[in-house]
Amino acid sequence: MSTPLERAGAVLTAAGLEDAGGWGAAARALPVRAALRPVVAGTAEPTAVVRLDGPDPSGATDTEWFRLAEEHGLFAQEDGGFLVTLGPGLGGWFRVRLGERWRLAEVLRSAPDSPEFLTLSADGRTLIGVTTEEYAIWLIVVADLPAHQERRARSLAREETEEERDAEWEKLFGRLRIPERTREQWALGLLSNPALPDALRPALMHRTHRFHGPALRPEEIDRLIADPDWPVRRALVDTGAQPLTPDQWSRLVLGEEDDRHRWILLTIAVDRRAALTPAACERLATDPVTRVRAETAALTGLPHAVARVLTADPVPEVRERACAAAWPGLGADERRTLMADPDARVRAAARRLHHRTHPVPLSVFESGDLGDAARAVAGCALEPDLALLLSRHPDAALRRALAESPGLPPELVAVLAADPDAEVRNTLALRPDLTEEQRGAIAYDVDLSGLSHALDWVRELHGDPAAMRRLAASAHPLVRRSVARARRLPPDVVDRLAHDEDRVVHLFLAESCDDAPPWLLLQVWRWWDGSLSFPGRPRTHPNFPRAGLLRYATAPEARLRRLALADPDSTAELVERFSLDPDVEVRRDAAADPRLSRLGAVRLLDDPDRVVRAAAARSPRLPARVLVALLRDRETAGDAARNAAIPPGVIRRMAGRDRPGSGRAPR
Repeated sequence: MSTPLERAGAVLTAAGLEDAGGWGAAARALPVRAALRPVVAGTAEPTAVVRLDGPDPSGATDTEWFRLAEEHGLFAQEDGGFLVTLGPGLGGWFRVRLGERWRLAEVLRSAPDSPEFLTLSADGRTLIGVTTEEYAIWLIVVADLPAHQERRARSLAREETEEERDAEWEKLFGRLRIPERTREQWALGLLSNPALPDALRPALMHRTHRFHGPALRPEEIDRLIADPDWPVRRALVDTGAQPLTPDQWSRLVLGEEDDRHRWILLTIAVDRRAALTPAACERLATDPVTRVRAETAALTGLPHAVARVLTADPVPEVRERACAAAWPGLGADERRTLMADPDARVRAAARRLHHRTHPVPLSVFESGDLGDAARAVAGCALEPDLALLLSRHPDAALRRALAESPGLPPELVAVLAADPDAEVRNTLALRPDLTEEQRGAIAYDVDLSGLSHALDWVRELHGDPAAMRRLAASAHPLVRRSVARARRLPPDVVDRLAHDEDRVVHLFLAESCDDAPPWLLLQVWRWWDGSLSFPGRPRTHPNFPRAGLLRYATAPEARLRRLALADPDSTAELVERFSLDPDVEVRRDAAADPRLSRLGAVRLLDDPDRVVRAAAARSPRLPARVLVALLRDRETAGDAARNAAIPPGVIRRMAGRDRPGSGRAPR
């Protein structure tokens, strides 16, 4: 099946148009739906008309279009390039030029979902639209499109009286039926609307099966836990947006009568490392469904008594998964019973746990009783002769596992440090029991450009200042990165990491450490503006500098210009100026600033960037006449429903609480 771009390319080729930059070359062009407005408006007047009953309407249309294009400078660019759109189903603007044998009207007017087509000069000033009326083809020229847009914006942004606002809000629930898809967008948007009353939130969550906005109160969570609708109960924990207490998790899981649903919720609890109450764990340990009991064995904080019960489960899979949680609390006889279990997987799991503290002899390793060999080598203590043998084993996977094995003697560390396999050396270099001198002597070869996470053993030492001081001086960047993930660090450690040669250390410090210095946060901002795990950092860090940022208002770098609005001395005039900035991210910040004027917000509703338009739709400065139109349009309804300026009475009606036609919209 061809993609929309491939289909668009085929249409353009059939029309005799050549690629002059293609799709995406018009990033600053007016959105197609905005450019279409003056062409399809009821007040539109044709610049030229071609009769449909003429001898060759398509040829005549091309002739008129070409005449108007030359007359109004559509081909003003040196390469003759201009923009064309093929309709909503085939993307946005395409930068093209005329080929030797072009035929626009014949091909483009027959494109799917497009009884009209638009052409725009590359500078965005001249628009020529072609649209089909009942008996004729109209060609409509907008000679100065920016001026047309400005006049429209000023008209829409004019002041409203209180009576006019009331009348506009009543139009939202007028004679035209609101499609269900639009109401769905309303519900999703309202969940993120800060003006949404708490009492309406559960009903909207029930309708959308989504959970947005502020955290729910305990009583709201309780209602959703008891909700009869399974998608609602699952959605409560699907995204992790609403953290539950152990008691809430327990009631949610135990309340599921459907075996599959109970198992699904339990797997989510395991993935989230959520704890359940001891009483709930006891009940789940005797659940009639095998996979429920197996997941129970993997729960965080599983009581030893419950884990012990699961090690006696009739199903081997459950006994195997319960071994790790139960092992510390088992007596010698119970451990021997598991190591002699009739199932090989259970025996292997138990023996690997036993050999964490009892070195594995060569004979046991060769017997295969430990299950997966590499897993056993990595997790078990080894007798010296076996460790020596493995250090020279031809299988690099076993040597890599040996590099993780606990209690590795110094002489074997030295052998593996010279291993020809880079992964062996890389694994060895991250052992927690090495001195930093040993670590620095290993010729590791790690890819520092990929994703990296804090090493578990370093994370466990985050509360130890002496350990952090020692590890911050490590020669290994992954160790130093892991130190930088600590929430609090001694001042000298912060200073050392802030001057580290690895800029990812700077990034992790800026994201995670409350003690990161202001100058470093500003430096990191120059190249990083937040991740999914740490949204907003470093700019939202409490130590990020605020005063003195106005000096960046005229900086050539857009990232620095963006900072100026955060200065306490910044003004509404600067917001307005930034709303017209050539950089999309600067305009996004201006669109989200509550100081943006009505006119600025209306202008940005037609911004080339979709995120800017969405932010503008949420501006509380928008007039009711504009906001109502956005709410009635399915494409913009969701963003507009997040607008905090929607009156409370209108919000209730949008949420379905009040009947349409029930009177004036309360303010």
